[in-house]
Amino acid sequence: MTLPELKVRQQRPTSWRTRLYSYYLLVRLHRPIGIFLLMWPALWALWLAGEGHPPWTLVLIFVLGVVLMRSAGCAINDYADRNFDGHVARTNQRPLATGDVTPREAVAVFVVLCLVAFALVLQLNWQTVALSVVAVLLTVIYPFMKRFTHVPQLFLGAAFGWAIPMAFMAVTEAIPLYAWVLFVATLLWALIYDTQYAMVDREDDLKIGIKSSAILFGRWDRLVIGLLQLVMLAMLLWIGQQAGRGLVYDAGLVAAAAFALYQQILIRDRVPGLCFQAFLNNNYFGMVVFVGLVMDYILTGS
Repeated sequence: MTLPELKVRQQRPTSWRTRLYSYYLLVRLHRPIGIFLLMWPALWALWLAGEGHPPWTLVLIFVLGVVLMRSAGCAINDYADRNFDGHVARTNQRPLATGDVTPREAVAVFVVLCLVAFALVLQLNWQTVALSVVAVLLTVIYPFMKRFTHVPQLFLGAAFGWAIPMAFMAVTEAIPLYAWVLFVATLLWALIYDTQYAMVDREDDLKIGIKSSAILFGRWDRLVIGLLQLVMLAMLLWIGQQAGRGLVYDAGLVAAAAFALYQQILIRDRVPGLCFQAFLNNNYFGMVVFVGLVMDYILTGS
């Protein structure tokens, strides 16, 4: 046994309560922002597919699935980054970095959570079950992409946005064009908020050789984020028109635009703490789009 292995074994907690808490930290239930960023596109899709009245059993299945798959994603992400997290200030206290959870345990947690999520999906039609396999593959692939590309967020966005075609297939057994446009809008959203997130770690990532969009965009990072925000809002506006939505939905997009502008103010000087606040603010961006969509259906009765 090597000294590092001995050190890790000595550090690992023995109490089952402490071990469970370590798993809780591993899947980051104490930081639910990832759940919200995954949940909002799923809810957008469910309400659009259900024309304002999605079956509540499907809503429950998708919300639970979001929690499970985001948690599974955190476990496999930390496994993929187990040799890097200890060198980054923001991540050096994660359970794998501290030795509170072993790599084998992280993989086991990932597998168990995926199996539970798959059991939920089995309650849906076979087309949605087939699509769920793609969701798992995307969840596995994303954490490793930062070694090969500066825009791993595209894989993150695909993983987070795959709930959109699944939701349409579960509700209508079809995926219209505007659903795929919504999927692409979610890809862009992931590139927006994860670039803000990457701006926090840019200096550490440069030192240890991890690729990120913040490094790729360099001094043009704010401009690229702003352009992506405009394109995403334009796509959401078009989607609303295709779905027959009205002024209340548009008002939600105006509120979302205000949050996008606020994010630009936060990242203006590229201060890591403020960039992280901009990342967190995307929860409100997604929320006001959803509130506008729901209220539009309620007030128009269609």
